Amino acid sequence: MLHLLLDIFRNSVLITGLVIVMMMLIESLDLESKGSFFAGLRKSHTGQIVFSALLGLIPGCIGGFASVSLYTGGILSFGALAAMMIASCGDEAFMIIAMTPDKAIPLFILLFVIAVVCGHVTDMVMKKAGIRDFRNGGIGKPQACHVHNHTHGCGSSSKSLTWKRTVMFAGVIIFIAALVSGILDHDHATIPGESRTAVNFLSEKWMQYLFAAFGVIVLVFLVFASDHFVDEHLWHHIVKRHLPVIFCWTAGILLLVELGLRQLDIDSWISDNTALMILLAAAVGLIPESGPHLIFVTLYASGIVPMPVLLASCISQDGHSSLPLLAEDKKSFAAAKLLNFAIALIAGYTAMLL
Repeated sequence: MLHLLLDIFRNSVLITGLVIVMMMLIESLDLESKGSFFAGLRKSHTGQIVFSALLGLIPGCIGGFASVSLYTGGILSFGALAAMMIASCGDEAFMIIAMTPDKAIPLFILLFVIAVVCGHVTDMVMKKAGIRDFRNGGIGKPQACHVHNHTHGCGSSSKSLTWKRTVMFAGVIIFIAALVSGILDHDHATIPGESRTAVNFLSEKWMQYLFAAFGVIVLVFLVFASDHFVDEHLWHHIVKRHLPVIFCWTAGILLLVELGLRQLDIDSWISDNTALMILLAAAVGLIPESGPHLIFVTLYASGIVPMPVLLASCISQDGHSSLPLLAEDKKSFAAAKLLNFAIALIAGYTAMLL
């Protein structure tokens, strides 16, 4: 039990830290550039969807965390968020690469195409139905201060070594050190030929180094940003408001899922009925956790279930990627999960009939 709690704590710190660093970076770049940094992405719906789907294709969950942060920041549309969740296989992507290397690339290409098409259709339907968004709010909202004060930025330009600036600076440094040292690493499938000392682009380690670099950029903003920006936007809006919520919800859901899975024997539900297995794979995909879905990768690699079952599983599930979304915006989480479940069923059954 102690090992389980420590593992949940480590994963919760990793997920929360990655999301908070991304939020701070987005807030800093967006507000300091008066919205111009992400202007191109905001104006291009196609660009948002393609970019988000590509983030989803990155093995592991870090690309998904970035997409969720951009969505809650008001930069990506709901269709782009859905595209990421469709394209993302979470940690199961490592298993797919390891166990079925010849099928991995065609599967990922298919997921990308489905993600982009469904993302476009989702945004079009929402627009015609008059549904602007599912968001409750986001870190992009405070941009209004730029309209009133372009000369001096958001508030006073004075800079001082406040305790809030010091705490955030120390926290980011500690998180960067934890990423680089591997303290927060969690296990993935071992991919043949993978080196444990070098950065392998089929592992999540290089993404952790990338986020460490993002952390360094955040440190620069913390050094040179005004007291008003540090206090109001970074401390009160992100650290004080978002960090506790994301950490508590992430830890709580991970604990609940882990304890629940110990009571369930998914293996006993396996059937040779493909239609039933597609439904089961899509339903299990609703669980915001990496692990339960591995059984469908294993069954496919063993020749027990056909590709439509694996396809439905990959579309419906997104590993840990949606956990921060559940903490930040439960309405968007529910809508995206139900949408992906429906798309998984449609794609699975269509592939079965072909």
